[in-house]
Amino acid sequence: MDARDQTRSAAIEIDDLHVELGGIEILSGVNARIGRGEITALIGPNGAGKTTLLLAMLGMIPYRGRIVIARDNGLLRVSYLPQRFEFDRGLPVRVMDFLCLSQQRLPLFVVSRKQKRAKALAALGEVEAEHLRSRRLGALSGGELQRVMLASALLEDPTVLLLDEPASAVDRTGEELFMGLVRRLHQERRLTVVMVSHDLSMVTRLASQVICLNRRVLSAGKTAEVLNKSSLSSCFGEDKGLLLHDHPWDAELSCAREPEDGAGPGRSGED
Repeated sequence: MDARDQTRSAAIEIDDLHVELGGIEILSGVNARIGRGEITALIGPNGAGKTTLLLAMLGMIPYRGRIVIARDNGLLRVSYLPQRFEFDRGLPVRVMDFLCLSQQRLPLFVVSRKQKRAKALAALGEVEAEHLRSRRLGALSGGELQRVMLASALLEDPTVLLLDEPASAVDRTGEELFMGLVRRLHQERRLTVVMVSHDLSMVTRLASQVICLNRRVLSAGKTAEVLNKSSLSSCFGEDKGLLLHDHPWDAELSCAREPEDGAGPGRSGED
């Protein structure tokens, strides 16, 4: 494939990206190509700049360099699912009201409440959460809230979906359900998905491409080619914990999990 073909097939192109926040360089000379219609995982230790890279893609922080996201019929259609959604859990907001409010944009367009509710209900159906429509947002479990947030992201009809540690607030059963949803949505909607994750089991099962990041790109390519002991050790370090749920390389990698605190490296949420 020549350079022109590579450009046409890229959903996101990143060239010589630098991010400095508070006088500290977070990302340095990042170059990456994210294939259209691929699920690409960003992996790396805490503090590697993974979330920062997503925020740069969204244009939410200043940066130097170049980020180009492919448009669909002239429109930039990118949705973002953050690791945490902070809100007052005591507020009497129902799931359906939240999703209808999520559709309100400026300038104000004339869209009937009936149309908003129909679209919200369809989005809940896509994430297998119609039964949550009348529940209070603050009463949802971590996994239920994650599915509602995913439904909210789908309301944008995205072509690119950015996920930041999507399984960090859910148990193993919820993680399995969420992975199945992402896999199905990726196939049915032909989404380009960029996913930050410490869980190498999730990465192995979902992602076709992997980018190892630690302030710069250390390695990138097909999942089977990148996830090996050498590249993971160079990215995380020999003594760093990796979250490996029933991973086939558990014994081979011989990397210690995070001890004692029960959170695990993928659950801390710090980047």
